[in-house]
Parts: sequence; structure tokens; C-alpha cells
Amino acid sequence: MALPVILDCDPGHDDAIALILALASPELRVLAVTTSAGNQTPDKTLNNALRILTLLGRDDIPVAAGPKPLARELIIADNVHGESGLDGPTLPDPAFAPVAMTALELMAKCLRESPEPVTLVPTGPLTNIALLLAAHPELKAKIARIVLMGGAAGPGNWTPAAEFNIYVDPEAADMVFKSGLPITMCGLDVTHEAQVMDEDIERVRAITNPVAQCVAGLLDFFMIYHRDPKWGFAGAPLHDPCTIAWLLAPALFHGVECRVDIETGGTHTSGMTVVDRYGLTGKAANALVLLGLDRAGFIDLLVTRLRAFD
Repeated sequence: MALPVILDCDPGHDDAIALILALASPELRVLAVTTSAGNQTPDKTLNNALRILTLLGRDDIPVAAGPKPLARELIIADNVHGESGLDGPTLPDPAFAPVAMTALELMAKCLRESPEPVTLVPTGPLTNIALLLAAHPELKAKIARIVLMGGAAGPGNWTPAAEFNIYVDPEAADMVFKSGLPITMCGLDVTHEAQVMDEDIERVRAITNPVAQCVAGLLDFFMIYHRDPKWGFAGAPLHDPCTIAWLLAPALFHGVECRVDIETGGTHTSGMTVVDRYGLTGKAANALVLLGLDRAGFIDLLVTRLRAFD
């Protein structure tokens, strides 16, 4: 039986590829797509989710948008994702409209109506998830797990201490990590190993269906930012698809159960995910922190699923 999931994203090239991977996978049943502000402004991330779903012919999936961060001014990553948030390939204009409710309302509706617990998959700032937990504590039992992209046990990628998604809304992240719900954290430690190389992009480009061709175009653009020598990358890290890949093939990954706390103050460390690898605080673990993966297996999974659109 397919696993029910809600995808909460801020597309974003890697968010878009995560969404495509999820919808190419019969093991998952996508109940809804909600959007947060992060990689681009709220109107653009919503538009991008609708554009990707239009490309996939999935106007049956309800889409709703959430607000800006809980307590901070929005920071966007247009230097990574471009003016539209999905610069590169030509995408169709949305062929359908979002539902007449907020992301919070749509998530709550899906949880109430689901006969089994739902897995939440946020790949952007955790604003919508925090609002859901605060507004509807009675629905926590309907959440099976939160599988998120964010954070790092090591250095950050937006500040020396903080990964982008957590940095944009650390107060929201703090609420989520304190929720007591099962969490899988796909942070930079694992996502920086999930690099797509030039030869991998050519494998994708060799798949002739329109969806794979779109993904190749997304990867071409995404690679530009990551060629900066400061990163030391051979390719471009596919952060957000790690969440979906873990749900589909957890054996590709390894991680450890850790205590993760969020720094919401700190002159130099705001947004830092403080990962207690050695149990120094004595606090109970609250997340499975993924630390590595089989890169070749990860790429093979992506390429195989893109062929499903033939």
C-alpha cells in the first residue's frame, strides 16, 4: 500500500526534482503539495509548484501556499535558483489554480481525512510545519514522521554555522525539533554526498521524455552555482531529493540517532543545528541524522524513476 505523504516545498531546482521523483514513485501517494517562502518569494514558489505539477499532468493534487517566516524577514536564494526560482528550462504556465485555503488549512484537512498517519516531507524552511503543530496539536497523532531537508552536523552553507532552510526560519525549526515526533534529518552531511556529475546529467538527458528533459535543464542551471571553487564540489548536491530517496530506498543511507537543538539567537550561530553526536548533553535523541549515502545507487534511482514518464 502506498505511503501517504504531504510535500512541503519552496521550489527551487532541487525541490522540483524531489517533487518529480515522488510523483514517479508508486510507493508514495502524494496527498497535497504546500509551499513555503525560501528559495524565492511566496508567489514564485507557489507558481513553481503549479508549473511542475502542470508539466506532470497532476492537476488532481491540491496545492496551497504558506506565509513568510514566523519572526524574521524573508531571505531568498535567488543567487542559486535565479529570478524565477526555477531558471533554466522552459516550463509550462500553471494549468490550474491553488485551492482556496492556506497551506496550514490544507495540511490539517489531509491529516484529518487520512485513514492512516501521514508522512510530512518539508524541503524548505519549516514555517508551515511549525504552524501546523502549533495550531492543531490534536493532529500530531496523525503524523507518522517528518522527513526534512535541512541543517548540518558540520559547517553550514549559508553562514559558517547554518544551513539555508534552517537559517531562514530557525524559530519554526526549533518548534519542529521539539515536537516529539519522529524526524529524519537530511542535512548537508548527506546531501553534499548526493552530487550529480556532468556524466549523470547526460544520462538524464538521454531519456527522451519531456520530464527528463526538464530535469536535465534544471540540473544544467543548478550546476552553475555549484561550480564555484569555494565549495570543492565535483558536481552539484541534490539536497531535497534525498528526502524522497530515503523514503524509497533507506538502505542507500546511513545515519545515527542524535539530539538536535536549534540555535535561535547567537551572534555567529543563528540557525545552527546543534547535533549532539556523542551524547554530551544527556538529552534523548530526537532525530535520525543522515550522514552518508551510496551516491551511485542514489543516481541510479533517480534515472530509473525518470524513465517512468516515457
